[in-house]
Amino acid sequence: MHVEDGPLYDVSLIEEILPHRNPFLFVDRVIELEAERRIVAEKTLSPEGHYFAGHFPENPIMPGVLVSEALAQTSGLLLGLTWKDQGRFMKQERSKLLLLANVNMKFPSAAKPGDTLRLESKLRKHYGGLFFFEVTAHVQNSQVAKGTLALAEEQ
Repeated sequence: MHVEDGPLYDVSLIEEILPHRNPFLFVDRVIELEAERRIVAEKTLSPEGHYFAGHFPENPIMPGVLVSEALAQTSGLLLGLTWKDQGRFMKQERSKLLLLANVNMKFPSAAKPGDTLRLESKLRKHYGGLFFFEVTAHVQNSQVAKGTLALAEEQ
């Protein structure tokens, strides 16, 4: 599902799915969703972002570890929205968190204050409570990050 005129889901629904809150919520809106397969989300990088103040102050960029976190949150949203649509999941009923288990990422360019980070995650496979994703982040036509990550249900 893809919406041209606005987000498919905004931060109010994202906060129903993810336990993260500002200043550590790195997804503003979901713009595409194919349940159980793929998600595209966005994060607008405010120049007031706390991480810009000390990360190369003369030429601020979003730290790669935070881009990775944004991609992990996007991947968690893919699962959470899929489960919600299937009636299998509501945050208050869920006792286990999805935790970042593995990251393998490359960062060919950087995201800067004022950019809109486009986050894409594709579910590649899963085994029980372990989920593997292929992820990318872009700013306009420049790839900011590409790699794989895994999320695992908390034991």
